[in-house]
Amino acid sequence: SCLSNPGNGGWAAIINNDGDILKISGSEKDTTNNKMELMAPIRALQKISEHEQVEIYTDSKYVKLGITEWVHKWMKNRWLTSKKEPVKNKELWIELYNLTKSFKINWIWVKAHAGNQLNEEVDLLAKKAAQSN
Repeated sequence: SCLSNPGNGGWAAIINNDGDILKISGSEKDTTNNKMELMAPIRALQKISEHEQVEIYTDSKYVKLGITEWVHKWMKNRWLTSKKEPVKNKELWIELYNLTKSFKINWIWVKAHAGNQLNEEVDLLAKKAAQSN
C-alpha cells in the first residue's frame, strides 16, 4: 500500500503455518506501491523455515508474473526489460528470487477488494503501516 505513489508506503503479510498465525507489517517513507508489493513476500519468506512447501497468495500480478515468468527473462537479458530498459526494483527482485530458491512455492493470484477475508485483512494492515510513517 502507498498513500501516494511515490509516498509513504506499507507492506503486510499473514503467515499461516498449520493454524499458527503470524501477522507482520512494515513501512517506508518515499517509496512506491510496487516496492511495497515486493516487500511483503520477501519479509514473509524470511520468517519461514527453509525448504518448506509454501503457498503465497498475492493480489499483485506484478509480483506473481514477475517472479514466475519475467525474472528469468530479465536475468537472461542482463536485467533489461523487453524494451531494453533497466528493470525497476532490481535489488528487490534479486532478493526475492534468491529467497525463493530455498522453498517450493505455489504462487496464487487473488483479486483485490473482492471479499477475500485474508486479502482484505492484509490490505488493512499494509494501509495502517503506511499511515504510521
